[in-house]
Amino acid sequence: MKKLTPILGVVAVALIALAAGLYIGKALLPGASPKTDPRDELIKSQIQSAYSVLDQLNKKAQAGEIKLSYAKKLGADILREMRYGQDGYFFADTSEGVNVVLYGDKTVEGKDRHDANINGVYYVQKIAEAAKTGNGYTDYFFPKKGETTPSAKKAFSMYFQPFDWVIGTGYYR
Repeated sequence: MKKLTPILGVVAVALIALAAGLYIGKALLPGASPKTDPRDELIKSQIQSAYSVLDQLNKKAQAGEIKLSYAKKLGADILREMRYGQDGYFFADTSEGVNVVLYGDKTVEGKDRHDANINGVYYVQKIAEAAKTGNGYTDYFFPKKGETTPSAKKAFSMYFQPFDWVIGTGYYR
């Protein structure tokens, strides 16, 4: 039961952050600027929430409550299952481009995507660069889940240095 208590706390934080992100996303829709897509703020707030969950896991590891390897495993498990809206999901790659999580597709997890290229764009590298420079937003092409034809997509990503992960989410245009 002792090991379960910190995990339940992290899950509770994740659920609260996800709910807050959905609330913020819906609140932005009516008064959004015509120059920006309201989904930009939604995906940014979702990644900030996911980052917060990973940060809490890292703090537990730093405090010696759990091992870092276990914090990473829990972080990947949580990101893999987190959803928002109708089809929002999260992804994570190491800074070197090795996939950690991609909408629960375990066939991609662990594979090196550093040189992944769609329509001449090395999108994993581009997403990592945006995350590390603080810009966060990336336009690229990627197939929707269950499809093979790439569609235009916009992502927001952040670099979570303690795990060396670039975490992101996005929407199809």
